[in-house]
Amino acid sequence: MAAKDGAKSQEDYKLKDMKPELGERWPHGGQRGGTGWIGSERAASTYDLVEQMFYLYVRVVKAKDLPPNPVTSNCDPYVEVKIGNYKGKTKHFEKRTNPEWNQVFAFSKDKVQSSTVEVFVRDKEMVTRDEYIGKVVFDMREVPTRVPPDSPLAPQWYRLEDRRGESKKRGEVMVAVWLGTQADEAFPDAWHSDASSVQGEGVQSVRSKVYVSPKLWYLRVNVIEAQDVEPSDRSQPPQAFVKVQVGNQILKTKLCPNKTTNPMWNEDLVFVAAEPFEEQFFLTVENKVTPAKDEVMGRLISPLNVFEKRLDHRAVHSKWYNLEKFGFGALEGDKRHELKFSSRIHLRVCLEGGYHVMDESTLYISDVKPTARQLWKQPIGILEVGILSAQGLSPMKTKDGKATTDPYCVAKYGQKWVRTRTIIESYNPKWNEQYTWEVYDPCTVITLGVFDNCHLGGSEKSNSGAKVDSRIGKVRIRLSTLEADRIYTHSYPLLVLQTKGLKKMGEVQLAVRFTCLSLAHMIYLYGHPLLPKMHYLHPFTVNQLDSLRYQAMSIVSARLARAEPPLRKEIVEYMLDVDSHMWSMRRSKANFFRIVSVFSGLIAMSKWLGDVCYWKNPLTSILFHVLFFILICYPELILPTTFLYMFLIGLWNFRFRTRHPAHMDIKLSWAEAASPDELDEEFDTFPTSKGQDVVKMRYDRLRSVAGRIQMVVGDIATQGERFQALLSWRDPRATCLFVIFCLVAAMILYVTPFKIIALAAGMFWMRHPKFRSKMPSAPSNFFRKLPSKADCML
Repeated sequence: MAAKDGAKSQEDYKLKDMKPELGERWPHGGQRGGTGWIGSERAASTYDLVEQMFYLYVRVVKAKDLPPNPVTSNCDPYVEVKIGNYKGKTKHFEKRTNPEWNQVFAFSKDKVQSSTVEVFVRDKEMVTRDEYIGKVVFDMREVPTRVPPDSPLAPQWYRLEDRRGESKKRGEVMVAVWLGTQADEAFPDAWHSDASSVQGEGVQSVRSKVYVSPKLWYLRVNVIEAQDVEPSDRSQPPQAFVKVQVGNQILKTKLCPNKTTNPMWNEDLVFVAAEPFEEQFFLTVENKVTPAKDEVMGRLISPLNVFEKRLDHRAVHSKWYNLEKFGFGALEGDKRHELKFSSRIHLRVCLEGGYHVMDESTLYISDVKPTARQLWKQPIGILEVGILSAQGLSPMKTKDGKATTDPYCVAKYGQKWVRTRTIIESYNPKWNEQYTWEVYDPCTVITLGVFDNCHLGGSEKSNSGAKVDSRIGKVRIRLSTLEADRIYTHSYPLLVLQTKGLKKMGEVQLAVRFTCLSLAHMIYLYGHPLLPKMHYLHPFTVNQLDSLRYQAMSIVSARLARAEPPLRKEIVEYMLDVDSHMWSMRRSKANFFRIVSVFSGLIAMSKWLGDVCYWKNPLTSILFHVLFFILICYPELILPTTFLYMFLIGLWNFRFRTRHPAHMDIKLSWAEAASPDELDEEFDTFPTSKGQDVVKMRYDRLRSVAGRIQMVVGDIATQGERFQALLSWRDPRATCLFVIFCLVAAMILYVTPFKIIALAAGMFWMRHPKFRSKMPSAPSNFFRKLPSKADCML
């Protein structure tokens, strides 16, 4: 029984095939591209990767000649659209008889039970019940169907009727009513009946939006030297350093080794800047008076857009900049404070356009283009993703005492982020939204995440207690693993690691298609580096890349959080894997076993050769001897045989190739085997927030792990030092023996053909077990007795 439950659990964590009905279908039957209204081999549709969802659209444009209230002599009109139990309202205008709303209402056709559409015009009252002005009624059977790319339906004026619809009243309203799908351009900004309970500022946060990451540049500041810098105490020459600030980023040069008024550094400081350049370039030259006290001797403030933009590796001209004497105003160009000389600094500053500013890890990078658009190549393909639906989502918060989830999906590829609309209070939401990206390199990854919206303006409270959008799960798809022009429709498990262990939060259904525009260009890219050439001509250090990536991610999250609706910081950080570099015992184990898996083929080959040498299977050993004789006699066949063997292995493995994209692998991630304490440590803050006893226990565990790693590294160093000791005369007798052996071996090899030597060595290596001894060989004994430097260590 337990085995069955375990097998079922493993199946829940795997990818599942789907067969959704994709493509456009008409409300009265038929299918686009099939036997419906239009017949063609392929639908010319931008929504062929999603299931069509039909909506009744009502556009309320404006009203005119509305009668004033007989009591107040004013009219504060608004419109209420009612279909069955669903009601949508426009905002109201004060003292307006000719208001303009221009608002669209979208009602899901599957949930519409009424046969009429009622458009009411009412007068807003502060105390009593809202006054009825008039209404317009539409028969659902008479509503026209709009098929994109048709032009929008023209709204018309309708006379208002009384409550019973028997007579016309004063006033008219301009309305358009039509039946359409989510492909309609009115869909993204429309009021949706699915989100009718959302009020106030939360209305904006439920709509689907497309975001674009800010254009990022590397700002390189080469601090060369300064002249005539003076401290407040002129009796002591300063020990100067330079501090540069761009936004929240602060970097410093090293201290000038000499105390002088003309210090030199020649150091590069690199920052991340985003267009439009809102931050200032702020530089100060400071004197290290004491270890705890720094004195500002001059400063320079400049906008970033004045600096030169460099597109390649050619050097930028350096410039001298006058420094403001701190606290006394600018010296340069200020005739009222003109002095005989001023302090100045020699800089080479440029905005680097030849690099790609990385805001995500190179392991699952989605964009490799350089910053400067002039250096972009033509796209090699188109990526289309249909975000269909989710199934079985877990409750993420409580609202009015009831567990619920308000899910939405975010996808990120390149600079383009997309966010689907939020489906209110649903564990099985259906989005059916399709998005498209240009692809410039196939070896990139698209990331999709599902989140719970906690900013709907209500009394909801997430399970974590914080007012942040909760993570439901994430999916990554590498484009190079997709076949061109094939539609992949799969249900991906949404897996999340928590302090209590691995949890499946539901499944998300996606339809993915990668279309290749130029096969020759794609093959060409496989032979070229992943990143722009500036990353290899003038590379950054590993520490620089880590720091710059963190700064770039901070800038992207800050800019996207300022959009409307905002893409909040917790969403951006989760999508960009901001914490992927943090220590994790679970991740360390997973990486170790990945290495073991990589070398498993070599280990299996060595075991097979050992079986051949020990004649475990005599027939195999005889055949191997024959092959060995052939290769010794005809050495020119060695390389062709090797490549032919790899070709045959590739053909054989073609039958067993994966037919679906890769997904989160719980076994590879070591997710189920992680202990609760290891997971608690993985989700701990940095610096730690745990108690002293817990930290002591984890530190001791880390010391034990590091001790074993230390022993392995020491053993590797010992073997290398023994090789060095062969000719170093540290052990005179061993080196003498080895030198004499080398002389004899050189004489023998000089007079003996190489084929004979290779044949004799091979036969000796593959000799029968009867001619073998269980004792170590003489060369092995000799090597192990060589000295190392381990005995010199403290």
